[in-house]
This record gives sequence, structure tokens and C-alpha cells, in this order.
Amino acid sequence: MTQKKVLYRNPPKRARGGRPVPKDNHRKEVEYKKALIYARVSSITQRDEGHGLESQEQRCRQYAQQNGYEVEAVFKDSITGAGDFRKRPAMVELLEYLDARPAENYVVIFDDLKRLARDVVQHLKLRMEFSARDARVESPNFRFDNSEEGEFIEIMFSAQGALERKQNRRQVIQKMRARLESGYWPFGPRKGYGHIRSKVHGVLAVPTDKGTDILKPALEMFASGVFERKIDLARHLMEQGFWKKANPEIYIDKLTRILEDPFYCGDIYYPSWNVERREGKHEGIISRETFELIQKRLKKESSGARVRIDTTPDFPLRGLVLCAGCGRKLTAAWSSNGHDKKYGYYVCQTKNCEIGTRSIAKARVEEGFGELLKQSTLKPGVENLIASVFEDAWKEEREYAKDRRHLIEEKVRQARERRTKLTDEILRAKSEELKEVYEEELEAVAHEIKELESSKPLAEEQMSVPYQNALTKATQLLKNPYSAWENLDVFEQHRLFFFVFEERLAYSKTEGYQTQNSSIATRLFEEFVADNPLDVEVGGIEPPSESLFEDESTTRSPRFGFKKKRKNADKTASSLA
Repeated sequence: MTQKKVLYRNPPKRARGGRPVPKDNHRKEVEYKKALIYARVSSITQRDEGHGLESQEQRCRQYAQQNGYEVEAVFKDSITGAGDFRKRPAMVELLEYLDARPAENYVVIFDDLKRLARDVVQHLKLRMEFSARDARVESPNFRFDNSEEGEFIEIMFSAQGALERKQNRRQVIQKMRARLESGYWPFGPRKGYGHIRSKVHGVLAVPTDKGTDILKPALEMFASGVFERKIDLARHLMEQGFWKKANPEIYIDKLTRILEDPFYCGDIYYPSWNVERREGKHEGIISRETFELIQKRLKKESSGARVRIDTTPDFPLRGLVLCAGCGRKLTAAWSSNGHDKKYGYYVCQTKNCEIGTRSIAKARVEEGFGELLKQSTLKPGVENLIASVFEDAWKEEREYAKDRRHLIEEKVRQARERRTKLTDEILRAKSEELKEVYEEELEAVAHEIKELESSKPLAEEQMSVPYQNALTKATQLLKNPYSAWENLDVFEQHRLFFFVFEERLAYSKTEGYQTQNSSIATRLFEEFVADNPLDVEVGGIEPPSESLFEDESTTRSPRFGFKKKRKNADKTASSLA
């Protein structure tokens, strides 16, 4: 059976796709002889594990043969039909194929109306796109009719498909929520886990070797403080092969999700579906105690040096000073006496605070803080310790960068050898199929070389400048933080505050600032010098002598607090850098 379409004889204009637009009613009929097939499944899994695309194509080819059409091209998608059809790669390719051949007459064959679109609005839009290109839509399972009744029936069938899609989605979510509430994880496996099928549990998450051998000890070390920063933990996991790429910075977000996810301690939690945290059926990689320690560390990290969005130069200490009575942050505001004169106050607004809601004069709070900064200066000789700590941290960073650079260079060399071999194989290949395989591998190797080159650490001479700048800036700020405070804007003042003080300061209206329990950077270095004078006097910036290094009473004795204080000093130096 040969289909025909109507064209106009003298079209004055051309519409989208180069199709004629009518100006009169003189028509002539043209036969449709060429066909395009469109097939679609809802997911990549259906594409890889099923035969939906092949069976759809076969039925469409049979239909084309029965109607005398010559199939010119086949377009296949593996994506849901609920969204915008412009997001389906094969559908976009099909429309572009029609646009590139405006003089040809095509029939577009779908296996079923649902393959067109399972959404009424998208269905109608797609039909208009085909109509604008004079492409005829046909299906072996549905008869398209351009009459009023036919359009009504088509819309009804499309609406039915949309309803089925929404009902299927609702049923899937209900079943998955029920699995979550029963303590099972119904989604894809978490990093460090795999899935097995159990007669008792069905699909069950179980730790993989990487999960137990690499991730478990790494998380425990982060909880105990062995790794001070997330970047250190990400770097360790990368070096152990838990992640493949060479740059640890790209894994910070993924690592944060792992650290915050109770799944890794054996619990299930999915707030998006209102599933509260509960004990899971899977085995946890770490204990709940370890998980809670990690959360405390993350909470402390996130509540540290965060600058308020509404920070104003009128009250630079708002958000930095706490009430000594209740521990809450002091707020601040202006007050007027009715004679156009304003007075600034810092105020505690906690109702049950033992101090009450009495306000403290702005000048009193800020002048007291200025005096505190003036006292927070380095004593003579402490600069040597700062330089020594920086030098240790810098030396460790240089060694790490050097090792990483050598490792990446070796990988690049091996990749280039593979590239040369693949090039030779392409030249020797006799079939086009084999050449295509080699070319795909060659492209992957080229991409790998590009990624490795971009992730290579800077050379030592390139890294020396930022190191010297950081050392100079840190030393100057610690030597005279008050002078720096006076010359900075309010946002930089907040950053300087957390550079000098590790936590917010408590203020009492009667006693002033209470800093006896506060960690101050200058005090940290000075206490270390007081407990370990030989380290600074003998060592200075250079490493201590061998005999001194071996003397337990001066460098390693717990009696002098070396290990603990040195660890804190290294931590402070790392934050300054």
C-alpha cells in the first residue's frame, strides 16, 4: 500500500525545515516511499539487558515492508518518555535528519503510541514538529487519523499512557519506601558496597574489599584525628586506590557525603521520602560511635570561621563574641535617645540568661577587644618556631608533590607507549570494524594523558613563591594583629579573628573578655617554646642536631608535652598556609 501526501504548487514561503507553506489551494499528491524508524526504551539497563529496541525495530521493519516503504535510517533512544523530547538524543537527531532533507518525503514509524511520548503536552508538541516538516507519523499498533474524532482518540491514548507512567512511578516509590522502612537500601550500591541476592533479604548491600580494607580504617583515622582535614583523607583514599583519578580535590564533595551518611554505620536514612533514621539490615563498615565522632568533627569544622552574610562595619564583632552567662552570640543594634543621637550596643537576648538582657556599650566591647589584640603579639624568639613549623609542613608538602609528580610522569610515559602501539595497530588493521575499536581506545588514552598532565603538581620552584608569601603574611599578622585589624574591612576582620583565635570569645559585662580557656595562636607557639627551649635555641630554622634529636628529654619526652603541642603547632601552621 502506497501512501501519498499533499504538496502545494506555488509556495511563496518556507517554514521550519525548508517545507513549503501554502498560499493557495492548488494541490498535487506525492507518494511516501521512504521511512525512518524510531525506537525507545526507558533506561540504559533495559537497553543493555533486554531486547526491547531490537524487537521494536523488527516490528517497524515488518510494517514498512508491508506498506512498501524503504527504511532509510533507524534512531534509538534509551531514556524515559516523560520529559522534554528535545532531551532525547536520538529524537533530536531524527528531527535534524528531516531538516537536512527538506525535499524528501518521509514516514516516521513508531512501534507504539507510547514510544512517541508518555506525556500529553510533549506528545502534542512532537506531533507539531513532525507536521511542520511534512513528516507522516505511523505505527503498526495505532492508526493516526487527522479528523476531529481521530485527534480526540489520539489525545485520549496519550493521556492514558501518561496516567500509566505516573501510576507506575507511584507504585515503584511505594515499594522502595517500604523497603527503606524495613531497613533495606533499594537504590544503587553505595561506594564501598556491593549488592548480593539473598533468599531471606532479597537484594542486600554488603561491604566490598575496598570498603573493609581501605574505607573502614580511613574513616576511623579521620574520627580519631589522625587526618586533620578532609583533603588529607581524600588524598589517602586516592593513594590507596579507593578512587582512581589523580587529583584529591575533586573528591571532597563525595567524601563529605560519605562522612555524613549513616548508611556506613549500618543505619538507613532517607529524608526526601520522610524515612527517619533506623537500623538497617546491612552490615556497617564503621561503628555508630565512630560515626558520631565524625559528625562532631564535621560540626566543629562547619561552625568555625564562617562569616555572617549580614556582617556590617558598624558592629564588626557581631557573631564573634559570646555572652559569658549563657554562651549565646551577642547581637548588636543602634539605639536613639530621641535627639538624633545614636548609641551602639551589643546585647544578649536569651530570656533565661543569668546576666539578663542588659546591653553593653559598643565602645566598651570593641575597645576591650582592641586591647586583647595588642596583647596577642609574639614574644622574641617565637618567630624562629613559626619558621621551623612552616618549614616542616612545607618540606612534607614538597616531598608529597615530588612523589606525585614522578608517579604521574611514569603513568604519562606508559600511556604514550600505549598510544604509539595503538597507532601502529590502526595502520595494520585490515577491517574497518577493527580500526574503529582501536580508534576508540586511542581516544580514551589521549583523554587519559590530558587528565594526567592537568593534574601534575607544580614544580618546586613554582611552589616556593606562595610558600614564602604565606610565611611572611602569617608572621606579620601574628606579630601585630591589632595593626592588621585596624586596616582591614569587616569580612577580612572576621577571617583574621579566626586566624588568631580558634573559637569565639566570651564577654562578661563585669569581667570583660574571658580568654583563659581560649586557644590563641600566639599562645600556642609561646607555650611550645617555653616547654621546648632547646628546640628553638639549637634548631632554629635548621633541623636540630643528631644528638639532640636522639635526646628523649628534649624532643620527645611526654613530660615536655612535645607530641601534643607539636601536633597542635603543625595544625595551626597548616591552617595559616
